[in-house]
Amino acid sequence: MSDFFNNGWSVYIAVVTIAGVLACLALLIIASRRKVMADDNTTGHVWDEDLRELNNPLPRWWMVLFVLTVVFSLGYLALYPGLGSYQGTLGWSQESQYQAEVARAKEALAPLYAQFDGKSVDHLAANPQARGIGERLFVNNCAQCHGSDARGSKGFPNLTDADWLYGGSHEQIIETIAKGRHGNMPPMGAAVGTGEEVRQLAHYVLSLSGSPHNAIAAQIGKSKFMACAACHGMDGRGNTALGAPNLTDRVWLHGWGEQAIVNIINNGKSNQMPAHGEKLTEPQIRVLAAYVWGLSNKPAAASTTTLSATSTAAVVK
Repeated sequence: MSDFFNNGWSVYIAVVTIAGVLACLALLIIASRRKVMADDNTTGHVWDEDLRELNNPLPRWWMVLFVLTVVFSLGYLALYPGLGSYQGTLGWSQESQYQAEVARAKEALAPLYAQFDGKSVDHLAANPQARGIGERLFVNNCAQCHGSDARGSKGFPNLTDADWLYGGSHEQIIETIAKGRHGNMPPMGAAVGTGEEVRQLAHYVLSLSGSPHNAIAAQIGKSKFMACAACHGMDGRGNTALGAPNLTDRVWLHGWGEQAIVNIINNGKSNQMPAHGEKLTEPQIRVLAAYVWGLSNKPAAASTTTLSATSTAAVVK
């Protein structure tokens, strides 16, 4: 329950706490012993010629409240954590309470998600209730990086287009959400050659997507693409198994242009999406993945509403 790295700190905290409570009781006892300090029931102190300090005893109601406070404190320390690493007789902890609340929430939500068990992704994407739940899960867990409209930004993928680094099937999106992704491109400048050769390679990469480029530099840099082909493929169309981006489209996750590409070749790039498998339940991830899948499959998903129940043709992105 505590982060004490040495039992001495636990003992120290316990001793100081108990000593503090006992000191309060001692102070009360000492203060309750009224001593006659002057014949006129004052302490003998006089300010501003006639302002005198009375020597009255402590009010009884105040003393009772003080004693009750001390008794409550001792009872609390016996039942709950408060004395170093001692957990108290109830064994309560913040973590156990959190886990209990999470368990109760999961139990309460189980019937809600049970209705989606065994449903296909196109059914979930077209189901208004599933989409509503998926949208709320997205806003609470994904919108911070991908944006409330899911269109992403520099370094954060757009989830509404057809470009998927690790694949866009329902199962692949579930895996991405549950386990997270860590894309890592090592610095390749040394493998490519000189700065001019890196620049020529950058123009060849630009040419793959039909982006504006220097044709002569691109032609020269083509031979250097061998250093990239192991991950991006000889045709530059990427590899979803590795998370290697497709270089033939015009999706530039980390910036576009000669300088941006040169920087990535020279410095590499690391990008990570955290795993949500321990944060969300399996049914929640499944519904959320269907919502994300539906963001780039809207026309096909919507068309399923017009299909009969027995005609659930696969909608493939």
